[in-house]
Amino acid sequence: MNWPGVLPMNSEGNDRADQRTCLICGDRATGLHYGIISCEGCKGFFKRSICNKRVYRCSRDKNCVMSRKQRNRCQYCRLLKCLQMGMNRKAIREDGMPGGRNKSIGPVQISEEEIERIMSGQEFEEEANHWGNNGDSDHGSPGNGVSESNQPSPVSTPSSSRSVELNGYTALRDQYVGTPVSTHYQYLPHLFSYSTHSGLLPPQPRSLDPQSHTLINQLVAAEELEPLSTPMLIEDGYKVTQSELFALLCRLADELLFRQIAWIKKLPFFCELSIKDYTCLLSSTWQELILLSSLTVYSKQIFGDLADVTSKYTPSDDELHRFSEEGMEVMERLIYLYRKFNQLKVSNEEYACMKAINFLNQDIRGLTNVSQLEQLNKRYWYVCQDFTEYKYPHQPNRFPDLMMCLPEIRYIAGKMVNVPLEQLPLLFKAVLHSCKTSVSKE
Repeated sequence: MNWPGVLPMNSEGNDRADQRTCLICGDRATGLHYGIISCEGCKGFFKRSICNKRVYRCSRDKNCVMSRKQRNRCQYCRLLKCLQMGMNRKAIREDGMPGGRNKSIGPVQISEEEIERIMSGQEFEEEANHWGNNGDSDHGSPGNGVSESNQPSPVSTPSSSRSVELNGYTALRDQYVGTPVSTHYQYLPHLFSYSTHSGLLPPQPRSLDPQSHTLINQLVAAEELEPLSTPMLIEDGYKVTQSELFALLCRLADELLFRQIAWIKKLPFFCELSIKDYTCLLSSTWQELILLSSLTVYSKQIFGDLADVTSKYTPSDDELHRFSEEGMEVMERLIYLYRKFNQLKVSNEEYACMKAINFLNQDIRGLTNVSQLEQLNKRYWYVCQDFTEYKYPHQPNRFPDLMMCLPEIRYIAGKMVNVPLEQLPLLFKAVLHSCKTSVSKE
């Protein structure tokens, strides 16, 4: 049987493999990975998704386009295509180390039912139950991707009866944070095997880990939390034109981008990464960072002063008729995200952690030290979880709720690129007006 993407393992086949493209995203393939011809990016994504038991969701129709430029926009469809093309999850080493098992095995054909079980997380839940019954430690840990099951939440487990689990988590957490966690720490970071009954246990009072406190203070100190200096005051009765509003939006974007560049130089791990990696990360995430800051720490100005400016701008009939479907989708998602953040009332500490986690995206193409980025990402993932569970013990879903906002921000930022520049004034007017109206009604 000839499997798709499998080439003869001889010199001629190897030469042909160098010219092959990844069966998942079409990027240049680097070889046979987990049974099929694929690139390094999709190989790493598949390994992290399976090892860390990630459950994603698709915000569209589960048929998103997979290409080199778009593969990071929908993790659900990317993993789905990996399974459909025959990537063999059983070829991944159980210890998580580089290299696979049974490299001679080609693509696997699994039923639609089995694929659905994996995509929905049912397969992982059964494995987790088996692990819980046997007392084996699960060393899966979150990377940059965010688990997006329908009800994501840390699993609460009584330490009195699960000392093996707690010790397993403590060892993992110490690897990234640096100091032991207190023995009464109640929440394990298994966002991927959440069950509806886990939230029934009452929250237990505990202290914040000293190392978490230090790392969070360092992140907050790197932030510029002073109000934006771009003037956003308009005289009463003045009618703002489209070009004037567009110029103001550009000035705001410039100031926000400048603050992100200054932020990078103050990061506690600035000396740990190469300038090339920092440049690559910033060029890929600057829109996401600006969007996150606008919805959180600068939201009072953006949805206050800027909303007053946009209210004095009246779009023409032509602008209204030309407003694109991409613009409509971005508008709806921004309004939803604003309401979500307004409900959560994100603290400066949580914002600083979310920003670092989003920035440390090891799935970005062109990075030179992916493993180092992944470890840094895990460090701040656990630090953020530690802080939210300490600060908000009666909100057990708060941490997963925060983390689920990050893929939404990435999706919106990617979509905004497709909105024509001349439509941005109308987009901001519609979003800010709707958000301000909804808040006033509350």
